[in-house]
Formats: sequence, structure tokens, C-alpha cells
Amino acid sequence: MKICVFCGSSMGNSDVFKNEAKFVANYFAHNNISLVYGGANVGIMKILADTMLENNKEVIGVMPKNLVEKEVAYFGITELIVVETMAERKTKMIELSDAFIALPGGFGTLDELSEILTFNQLRITDKPLGILNVDGYFDYLLKFFDHAVEIGYVRQEHRNNLIVAEDIETLLIKMKEYSPLSMGKWIKEIVQESNGGPNK
Repeated sequence: MKICVFCGSSMGNSDVFKNEAKFVANYFAHNNISLVYGGANVGIMKILADTMLENNKEVIGVMPKNLVEKEVAYFGITELIVVETMAERKTKMIELSDAFIALPGGFGTLDELSEILTFNQLRITDKPLGILNVDGYFDYLLKFFDHAVEIGYVRQEHRNNLIVAEDIETLLIKMKEYSPLSMGKWIKEIVQESNGGPNK
């Protein structure tokens, strides 16, 4: 099994995030899970990759050429796949991976998380996405999603489809139970909403 982890290219200001990254990588290693990630040799990404490699486990990195040229690529991993653009990077990650997990990170992590959320909603991919909410890092993002449901821009079933846990073991158990949502019902309902009544 290959799991793609989205996470920070920075270390963050708290050791709790570094320690959790090590714990996640060790959990992957002991459960025969390969790591797919952004291919960097910096930040939380580096901790994940280093810990996997210390356990002699597979690490596949995907990085656009312009970032490789900035000397942040990790050439010591099992395989480094160089692509042309950030969009190609995400496409390749989706192709390679069986599931996705977001750890604490910045705008890049949020971008990757949002893309998989959208792709699952539209059934472009049917692979589970989990948030590992380390030390409450994602609390405000989750509150935003709840607010979006309340206001009517995110459907409750799609909010419920986002898998969240505070430890990796619980998260993976929940992810194994993931079942994609049918598009038919909610597409019909938004058409009805937009036309002020039943779809004609």
C-alpha cells in the first residue's frame, strides 16, 4: 500500500509536529506502507523520508523541476520523480497513491488537501483522504468547513466524507472504512436549488 502524505516544507515551531512525523513514518514502516510525498529534503517532509529510509522502506518523491533546481530535492530516497509543473506533481501523486493524509503544513499542504477533497467530491478519484489533526493544528480549518456547511456552500455529506483523527492508527482504521459518495443525488439537488424548485 502506498500513502501520499501532504505536509510542511518547514519544521514548524513545536517539537510535537516533528515527533508526530517520526511516529507516522515508523508506523508506516512497521505496517508495510510505502511513502509518497513531495520529494523535499527540508522540513517535516525530510523527517518523514529520513525515518522511512532508516527503516529500509520505500520512499517515492515527486517534485517539479523548478524546485529541484532550487536544491531542495531529496536525491537519496528510493525514487525521485521530476515533473514539469506543480499540477503535474499532484496528478502523479494521485496516480501513485492508494490514499492521502494531510499533516501540518502551509499553503502547499492546503492546496493539495483541497484538490483531493474536490476530486473526491466530483468522483475524479475515489481514494480516501485523512487529516491527522496533530495538536489541534487543523481546528480552525475544520471550523471553516463547518461554517461553509452552515452557510450552504459545502454539503454536509461532503463534510462528513473528510476523515479526521488525532492519531495515525485511528485515522487509518477510519480511512479503510471510506466509501465514495454518489454524485447523482447532490448534483440533482443543486440543479433544483439553482432553478428555484424541482428539476424539470
